[in-house]
Amino acid sequence: MLFTQAEFLIFFLVVLATVWMTGNRVVRNTILLCASYYFYAYWDIRFCLLLLLSTTVDFVVSRAIHNSNHTATRRGWLIVSIAVNLGVLAFFKYFNFFIASAAPMVEAFGGSASTLNIILPVGISFYTFQTLSYTIDVYRRVLRPTHSLLDFALYVAFFPQLVAGPIVRARELLPQLSTTPNWSNRRFYYGFQQLLRGAVKKVLMADRLGEMVDVVFENPDFYSSSTLWLAVIAYAGQIYLDFSGYTDMAIGSAKMLGYRFPKNFRHPYLATSMSEFWHRWHMTLSRWLRDYLYIPLGGNRNSTIATYRNLMITMTLGGLWHGAAWTFVLWGMLHGAALCLERAIRSVTSRRLPKLLHWGLVMMVVLVGWVLFRSTDIDAAASMLRRLTLPSPGIDWYPPLVIGVLACMAIEHAVWMTRWRRTMRLPPNAWYSPIATTVMLWALLIYAPVGFQPFVYFQF
Repeated sequence: MLFTQAEFLIFFLVVLATVWMTGNRVVRNTILLCASYYFYAYWDIRFCLLLLLSTTVDFVVSRAIHNSNHTATRRGWLIVSIAVNLGVLAFFKYFNFFIASAAPMVEAFGGSASTLNIILPVGISFYTFQTLSYTIDVYRRVLRPTHSLLDFALYVAFFPQLVAGPIVRARELLPQLSTTPNWSNRRFYYGFQQLLRGAVKKVLMADRLGEMVDVVFENPDFYSSSTLWLAVIAYAGQIYLDFSGYTDMAIGSAKMLGYRFPKNFRHPYLATSMSEFWHRWHMTLSRWLRDYLYIPLGGNRNSTIATYRNLMITMTLGGLWHGAAWTFVLWGMLHGAALCLERAIRSVTSRRLPKLLHWGLVMMVVLVGWVLFRSTDIDAAASMLRRLTLPSPGIDWYPPLVIGVLACMAIEHAVWMTRWRRTMRLPPNAWYSPIATTVMLWALLIYAPVGFQPFVYFQF
């Protein structure tokens, strides 16, 4: 069930009306838990068992860790949680990738390697990281485990963020689930506006850009270098509008239900450094990688070489988290190398280049990375990058709608840097808010593309 489908609208309105008609916290959470499992089962009911497994294991393990004062016992229980969660993730997401990667070596020694027909459970990367953060925080004694299996099960399966984030920490959501939220007209209004903006980003902007991106990336050899550059920039716009659109819809729907989620995007294409880009892009994943991988590896506490190693490991594994393909690994390595180079340059010189030049260099790295991210394999990425680097003849194609969407995105980023950014939230008392809301609703009804495209991050 997609946020942009009519089925979700009906589902959400029923859930919204039902939970606000009850003042009992247990009843409310039970309704939300049942709704969340229905939401997930709508895609494939079989994989609800994985949600149950992850929920049960981490609930039991966290209690065992908390109740033990022996370091070895506590560490043993933590290993159980990590092994179960990452084991399930590795099997469903990476088994075929590792088998296919090892096949040439196995066959060289006379063996055989065959892959399995494995369906990737939607959202498994997100809820796995979410439950792992809970167990690790309990192990670190920065979080007390909840006594309520109902609350914890809802924390794991809560439908707004279940399949594509944001990755919500237990300390951020569990305290909210332990109380009954009070009705707030203001919160409900801003939640609706954020939900609506997310739908506009996805349906009217991202999907329109995707129409060009899909065609060009499928046959890059047919198009001129300038058209390929437009397609790459269009993909940068598509993936941002698609994913931030989903995030807006998730945060907005949760807000309408009475709950707060952390921000996941903060206009990443305004970044003037690679580190700033990762403070603006997929912020909840960046925080997770920092707190549960980079810092435990040593962070920047040791030698310079160790810091670079930790950055490379973190970003490479972050790339692999996105997908079981070497293109994602190279994407992560590119960002890791850029972060290392940036740190190295900063350590040897205090001279600061103009901000515009900094921004241009960052965007170049990001765009090259998006070529790797979008390409089906390394050969396709190499072909695309070669034609982008060398002037190449071919079909010139500059769809006005694509240019218009990119211009709108650029204007929105530019407005965000001014004092007028508050107007984009459409304050309830502003004269233009009902006009803008009506226009967005009308545009969604009239100009939405035929059919619905899945969100890009559903594949992760």
